[in-house]
Order: sequence, then structure tokens, then C-alpha cells
Amino acid sequence: MSSGSSGAPGRLETLLQRSLVRPRVHPVYSPSDLEATTVVHLEPKTFGDKVARFLVWFARKGFDFVTGYKLLMVLQSLEEKRKHGYLMTVEQWMARILFLESIAGVPGFTAAILRHLRSLRLMKRDGGWINSLLAEAENERYAPVYSHRPRRLIRFVSLPARMHLLTFMQIREPSMFFRFLVLGAQGVFFNAFFLSYLLSPRAAHRFVGYLEEEAIVTYTQIVESMRRGEIPEWDAGKKQVPQFAKDYWRLSDDATMLDLILAVRADEAGHRFTNHTLANLSKDDFNPVALKHAPPKIEGTKLGFTREESFEWARKVQEELTRRPVVSKGEGEGAGEGAGEGAGEGRKE
Repeated sequence: MSSGSSGAPGRLETLLQRSLVRPRVHPVYSPSDLEATTVVHLEPKTFGDKVARFLVWFARKGFDFVTGYKLLMVLQSLEEKRKHGYLMTVEQWMARILFLESIAGVPGFTAAILRHLRSLRLMKRDGGWINSLLAEAENERYAPVYSHRPRRLIRFVSLPARMHLLTFMQIREPSMFFRFLVLGAQGVFFNAFFLSYLLSPRAAHRFVGYLEEEAIVTYTQIVESMRRGEIPEWDAGKKQVPQFAKDYWRLSDDATMLDLILAVRADEAGHRFTNHTLANLSKDDFNPVALKHAPPKIEGTKLGFTREESFEWARKVQEELTRRPVVSKGEGEGAGEGAGEGAGEGRKE
């Protein structure tokens, strides 16, 4: 939180000012982390929440129709699935993923632009929001590569931006018609989100949180379909995961498409968690995940921190980084009990 806002850890901005190296890098997911991501939905409470949820629902219905996607509910046999159009081809899955990922990078970058301009206009620090939003949009990290010895850093690898989209583009190159559709969709979505963020940043972040919920539903459906053998083109040994994706997520040399999809889904859970957290904050609050993410198992199952939990998490992270206790004015009132759980676990970095 920016200086002067009540309830925020007092020295967090000083800590940011003195930090020459960003402590956040892309997480290393353990097998249990990857399986921890679950499909959860936030119940709309405010009018802004309800509008955001409706817009996501409406957009999803149209997107499902265009891509031929149907959410599998009760049909079990392959014959029933084929009859009712529940089995998608690998081409349909790829079209859906590519379009989804080409649009998913718009909100974070748009919000970062507006937060940046606001910071310049008001001539004060942003509280760690801009970096998080840009990281979400670009997925650009300096990912450390470790030797077989525990925690020994060998080198830094600068990896391309927009990793989800670039990874899947290595698997299937989109057509010119598809690129034209993306161009039109981005033009409409960028301007709509730009105006929405000016009117209500909270509702805009809630919208993105709901959008990420639907992305997790899609990737979970892909995981379940692969495990049932319904996407044979992606069976182990049939489709190779791009090498730069193995480097980025630090997957094994024999990684399969299932491993890749699980890693992407875990990333989406982090985006869902971050945006629902930001939607619970005031625009002058400090971003609690600016310095360190919550553990993947929390991000995979929890729909963000409340405002009180955000203060508590930021305080614990500061204590961990400075190795001394932090006492903040007014912080103890109403702090969530579960916010600090796993603060020392964080995402493996």
C-alpha cells in the first residue's frame, strides 16, 4: 500500500525501493502442486461482481458455440459423447486454446498501462501492482536453472514473453483467417476493458478473476479428456513438448503434453488468485503478491486473499525478507487467520 494508507505494513515500499533484483521468478511446480488446482467459483456479492460474472458467462457461451466446445456433465460412453458433440478434435482444442491465450494477455497489460499513468499523474509509487500485472500479461521471467545439487543456481535464462501462446503456437501454427479474428477480438476487448478499468478497477479485476475461473474449467476438461484417452494425438510419445517450454516450466526431458497442460493450468490458478485478490483491495492498497506469491496449493484452491489477509501475508513476507518482526499500525484488527499459512513455503523460486 502506498504510504499513508491505514493498515498496510509500514516499510514495504521502502523495501521495494531498496530492491535492485525482483525476487519473483516463475514457480517450480511439484507433482502435488500441479494436482492441487481445482475448479472453484466465487459467488458474486456486489453489483460489480454480478455484472462481471454475467459478462464472462455471456462471452463464454459465444466462445463455446464458435469453437464447438461443450462442457461434459453426465455422458459417459464414447458413443454418447460423439452423438451429442462432446468429443472435440485436437484441432478444435488448439483453436480454443490459441484464441483464449491471445486474449488473456490483454487485461494485465491494459491495467498496467492505466496504473502506470496514474502513478505518474499522482507522482507517487504504485504499491507493486504494475510489475504483477505486466508479469501476468507477458509471462516474462528470468528463470533460474539449478544444478542437481539443491538450490545451487547455475545461470539465468531469459525466456520469451507470452509463454502460453508461444508454446501452443509451436504445436500448431494458426491460419491467416484465425489471426484476423484475433485482431478484431483484441481491438474490441482492449477498448472495452480500458474503459471498464477507468470506471471500476475492482469490477475489472473481478471480471478477469471470473475469466480465469473459466480458463481453469477448460484446461481441467482437457486434462480429464486426455486421461480418458479422448485426445490420442497428445498421448505420451506422440507429441513433443517444445524445448523452451520444458526450460520455462522446468519440466523433465520426457515431459508429455499432459505435463504441459497441468503446468499451464497451475499458472491460470495463480492468475485467478491474483485478480480476485486485487479485486478485494482498494486502489491505494499495497499488492500483497508483489514480492512473493502464495504457495501453489493455496492458489489452486483459494479464491484470493481478503483485504485483511492481504495485509497479513505482506507483513509475513516482509518479515521473511528482512528477518525481523514487523509491527504495523492497526494491522491486528480483523486480520484473517489463514493468510499467513505457508508464508515460508511460497512458490519455489
